[in-house]
Amino acid sequence: MSPHLLSYEASVAFMLEQLPMFSKIGAKALHPSLEKILAFSKALNFPEKQFKSIHIAGTNGKGSTSHILAATFQQAGYKTGLYTSPHLIDIRERIRINGIPFAQSLLTEFINTHMVLIDEIKPSYFELNVAMAFWVFAKEAVDIAIIETGLGGTWDSTNIITPELSVITNISLDHTQILGDTIALIAGEKAGIIKPNVPVVIGTTQEETNLVFSKTAILNHTALYYADSMYDAIFVEKEATYQVLKIVDKTQMKVLEVRTDLLGDFQAKNIITALACMRVLQTLGWRVDEAICIEALKTVKQTTGLRGRWDWVQTGPNIILDVAHNPDGIATIVAQLTHTSLKNSNLHIIIGFVSDKDVPQALALLPKKARYYFTQAQVPRALPAESLQQTATDLGMAGILYPSVADAVRAARNEASSEDTILITGSFFIVGEALDFLENKQ
Repeated sequence: MSPHLLSYEASVAFMLEQLPMFSKIGAKALHPSLEKILAFSKALNFPEKQFKSIHIAGTNGKGSTSHILAATFQQAGYKTGLYTSPHLIDIRERIRINGIPFAQSLLTEFINTHMVLIDEIKPSYFELNVAMAFWVFAKEAVDIAIIETGLGGTWDSTNIITPELSVITNISLDHTQILGDTIALIAGEKAGIIKPNVPVVIGTTQEETNLVFSKTAILNHTALYYADSMYDAIFVEKEATYQVLKIVDKTQMKVLEVRTDLLGDFQAKNIITALACMRVLQTLGWRVDEAICIEALKTVKQTTGLRGRWDWVQTGPNIILDVAHNPDGIATIVAQLTHTSLKNSNLHIIIGFVSDKDVPQALALLPKKARYYFTQAQVPRALPAESLQQTATDLGMAGILYPSVADAVRAARNEASSEDTILITGSFFIVGEALDFLENKQ
């Protein structure tokens, strides 16, 4: 290697340390403009125009829905790209082809080849990742790429694509200091991914958002489909490694049985959303349908590498990780704890947040009787564990402070009996560091 070329490790360090990033400084890293990503794209010869795509936004569920769609296209035989964020352990998790993180050599090539361009444009960390994803997908000639927004929609760096289909999973209050402090305002930001003549699937019907989405769709001369008006779901079996649902197709009056390795009650909404997408994509000429989606749902995690969504990684004691990081997400996992066999086990909760979340509201939803392990991820944007502990104490929650996620996990495993449950949640960063410790460093 030439002495002037960065190694893989140095290329990753360049991305993580030398560029502004939302995970470091929060809202200050964000700019309501697509100017830089458009300039970057132009210099790369518009890679996003060289492959077909599906664009997914939403407050919760967009990650799981993205992975279900990717698994379905892979099942159908398409070479499938998948862009998601943030990553849990390895930066290459963000950019996958047929479920496999893209090659280290491609990351190194991208950084070394475009170092001058990066210095000229000075993209944000997220813009750099998006540009690299589009470059990789074009270079690898994927048939289709599933593209998840990072934050919002209108000014998200991914929003330079013109997709086959736009998908908005649901809307709840999150990133309110950036996207707005009402459901309608946030819906307006997410609706920014709706493009002229590109059909839209909405995962969840919500009174506060219906008018926003309808108006945007009309202005863009496009069709709007509500997944929950097309399908309904009932759970019939839940186990540690899979669950079974009956899906009612309300448009064709039939019942479908779905077995999936995706765990959690909330996956019902994501599965319904994905099935609605298949219905629309069929009309666009794609060789996908309900049967292919149902087959793909059996092994979404294995097929796509999805982690951190009600991720049951161990029994005796049970260890479950979930990236829920806002009140709506926390409410969902609390319901999951209540509705499963875990409800009778002693509960240990390892928790930490980033500083821009509605932490009091999220904590108030959690059970008071659990034993808490308050901690913080190793990112500057993390909420100090001391502040988290104080807020929890004010809410009547008892627990001990730990300086790192690894310390918290180690302590919980020492304290928990084989019948107990350890839940690790609060942010992607907390879950990522816990996974790294459990799988690589214990």
